[in-house]
Amino acid sequence: MTVLAIDQGTTSTRALLVDAAGRTRIVASLPHRQIYPGAGMVEHDPEALLANLRACLDAAGAIAVPDAVGIDNQGESCLAWDADTGRAASPVLVWQDDRTRAMADALRADGVEAEVLARAGLPLDPYFSATKFAWILREIPEARRLAAQGRLRLGTTDAFFRDRLTGHFQTDVTTASRTALMNLDTCDWDPELCRIFGVPLAALPRIRASTGDFGTVSCGGRSVPLTASLVDQQAALYGHGCRRPGDAKMTFGTGGFALAVTGRRIATGGDGPLATIAWQKAGAAPVYALDGGVYCASSAVNWARGLGLFDDYAAIRRFEAPPAISRGLVFVPALAGLACPHWDRRARGAWMGLSLDKTPADMMQALLEGVAFRMAEVVDTMTAHQPLTDPVSIDGGMAANDYFCQMLADCLGRPVMVQDEPELTAVGTAVLAAEAVGQAITSHRPGLLVTPRPLPPGLHARFQAARVAVQAFGAA
Repeated sequence: MTVLAIDQGTTSTRALLVDAAGRTRIVASLPHRQIYPGAGMVEHDPEALLANLRACLDAAGAIAVPDAVGIDNQGESCLAWDADTGRAASPVLVWQDDRTRAMADALRADGVEAEVLARAGLPLDPYFSATKFAWILREIPEARRLAAQGRLRLGTTDAFFRDRLTGHFQTDVTTASRTALMNLDTCDWDPELCRIFGVPLAALPRIRASTGDFGTVSCGGRSVPLTASLVDQQAALYGHGCRRPGDAKMTFGTGGFALAVTGRRIATGGDGPLATIAWQKAGAAPVYALDGGVYCASSAVNWARGLGLFDDYAAIRRFEAPPAISRGLVFVPALAGLACPHWDRRARGAWMGLSLDKTPADMMQALLEGVAFRMAEVVDTMTAHQPLTDPVSIDGGMAANDYFCQMLADCLGRPVMVQDEPELTAVGTAVLAAEAVGQAITSHRPGLLVTPRPLPPGLHARFQAARVAVQAFGAA
């Protein structure tokens, strides 16, 4: 039994073959260009993403034709295309893109946020796809022309991939739950939400479960069933082995994202974490979760490296000095705004407490600490709605950083399990794809338990003061 898992992420598309014992083999890893056409704008070339997906399928097929394929996708990123030709009519507007901030603010001023929260479980924020769809319709003439001709398709990237690769215009329930257009109770497109955002319901894909018979893709010259499709963070949740209410994971990739299984839908009132769908297996009821994120995690580290603050990642895994925040230096990782629980896209990142004696190492120490303190804010709001089981499982690029992992446990005040399988997103996708064809993949592996140490008093308050300051600056 071999399953191909394709992880289509923010910075790359990766293909892994996963066998029945859960062993992973990377067969392709293809980066794609990040396009920044203006302040707050982040785009991808849809044809480049699709070409990388096809290259991943070809690379896997040259080694072994898998029994099934699963694809996970970046949740909120979306685009428009022609129903007749399949040709993209817009770039991919990436989840980080906040060009629709003014639109979200205007809708909030119109008093519709409570209705959006009640139906979609999401606040008004440019992070989600609905305002991006509205921007495409307003700003791209080709999209308006296609809409007038009844040929417009609007969807998240998974729907574009599935349309082009399988001929089926479909999305899955986890991805649809990130658009702000799906009713979280019915798991179908909500006509009132479509009206609020000005998105034609007829242009949206059919919503399916996360597993099932989704058609076939060409792999190694053969047709292979596509049996799993879901958001990358939800795939990681499954890959971590989270199944019971309270089980939680954190993935520190481009952003840092925490998800906790709740089983049933929990209404949070928009004051912190988001209600979302964890997964839905074919023929079964959806499993709900709480979601909270930090927009910049590894992307903040890589940005600092680009500034020349360090060269080798090994240089920032350990520090001899006490925590930078205890020495008065704080970093707020709001480089793309603040997500949960603040939902403030005007906030911007900052070091506070810089003085002539501070070094690049001090600045990097503060940066790592800032991501940990921000995630502690996320988890605090989660536990107010759903108590979490210990330890919390973590993975992603920053999970390889010893200092960050210890600081995270310290900030959370709870143990974290650092997984030694670096590809848990792909593993989760593969496990679900295998289950859909009646097979099983063994995915549990031991990790490294990091126990928390008590922090000196006042550090959380110091970080909070810095975070409030960047919000005040952004609002000025």
